[in-house]
Amino acid sequence: MAKTPNTAGTLFTIGYEQTPAKAVLDALQQSGVKLLVDVRAVAASRRSGFSKTQLAAGLDERGIGYVHLRGLGTPKDGRIAARGGNFGRLHEIYQTHLKTPQAKEQLDELSSLVMKAGPVCILCYERDHTQCHRQWIAEIVAGRDGARIDNLLPPQA
Repeated sequence: MAKTPNTAGTLFTIGYEQTPAKAVLDALQQSGVKLLVDVRAVAASRRSGFSKTQLAAGLDERGIGYVHLRGLGTPKDGRIAARGGNFGRLHEIYQTHLKTPQAKEQLDELSSLVMKAGPVCILCYERDHTQCHRQWIAEIVAGRDGARIDNLLPPQA
């Protein structure tokens, strides 16, 4: 029986760009994640296994819970900026978004989940966490709760 790593006080992040669903699920399971929090504005994907229903089912098979916090997703203008490689603009847009009541409420919810639900991982599309809004979310939650951030990087397809 494989030993579960000590993940107390860790907030994981993961992106699924260029990564098969099985590799993402394996990385989550091997890291001891108990809850995946989807922070995409739109939990749909052309990539097999990453639309909300498929993803939740795959996680459930491995004993990992799923929550979608749509209010922490990047607004459309931010997604357009990111696709164009304008990460400064993405950051400006997302920082403004974080001031909305829905984003504030869902940040509070995420902080609560991190403290109560065991090892939590936040998921978005971008493979590189430095080019994704999930890094800013993780930094906010870690600043509140003292969690350590661990950015998972499963093997690419």
